[in-house]
Amino acid sequence: MTRTLTEQEIQEFRDNGVVYVKAAIDLSWVERLSQVVETQMNQPGKWVNDANPGKTTDRMFTDRYMWQHNSEIKDFIYQSGCAEMAAQAMQSKQIRFYFDHILVKEPGTAEQTPWHQDIPYWPFLGKQVCSCWVALTPSTVKGSSMEFVRGSHLANTYYKAEVFGKREDHPNNDWTGKSQGVPVPDIDAKREDFDIVGWDVEPGDALIFSAWTLHGAPGNQSDTQRRAAISTRWLGDDAIWHPHAAADPIVTQDDVSVKAGDTPKDDAVFPRIVG
Repeated sequence: MTRTLTEQEIQEFRDNGVVYVKAAIDLSWVERLSQVVETQMNQPGKWVNDANPGKTTDRMFTDRYMWQHNSEIKDFIYQSGCAEMAAQAMQSKQIRFYFDHILVKEPGTAEQTPWHQDIPYWPFLGKQVCSCWVALTPSTVKGSSMEFVRGSHLANTYYKAEVFGKREDHPNNDWTGKSQGVPVPDIDAKREDFDIVGWDVEPGDALIFSAWTLHGAPGNQSDTQRRAAISTRWLGDDAIWHPHAAADPIVTQDDVSVKAGDTPKDDAVFPRIVG
């Protein structure tokens, strides 16, 4: 199954920088990827961030860049339809894959995902860069479904990268301290000043959003329900390779054949899925 976005959904993405897509993927993917989540939480990879390892409550866990060694993740990238939805949302003729990211907040997780935009974390520039965040569990906004500042992508503001969590919990994020840009405003302190939107989601629903859109998520206030999701990151026609000091260090200039300012046409690192 490949979900086709409606004209209204495409317009919402264009205007708001985010669109909620109901029943975006086939539920068979939810079952397969939920097993991947369990495996990774028990045997995390190199790029894990894990607060309270092994706990069943108050644990925020993320792992990423699994596609080159995990066949389930790789199948999802090529076959789920997320690439096609990203192409439709961004109105891009070609779509290349950047990386996969599983995100889990166990019941009672106090830690928030801070308000941020994605573009300063990544070694790219361009407006056709987005994420497709797919729910693997039911989640309300109070249960840590994401929130967005609607239309914030249109301001063309490049924000300074935020550090996620305590440094001792997230040692792989030290590189964010080198970030340049405008400080992210204290959105939670003055929520009434911002056009904030969020959705309660069911397994298989997706949130597709621009890398320039401010977003975050509260802690998981549920006592019983885990919040789990997988986010895939996509590069469209105008994306260019832009290595910089504060970019995610997993894929660097040493790993690619392209030069700064080039389109990311390195198929070994950024495979073309659409076009």
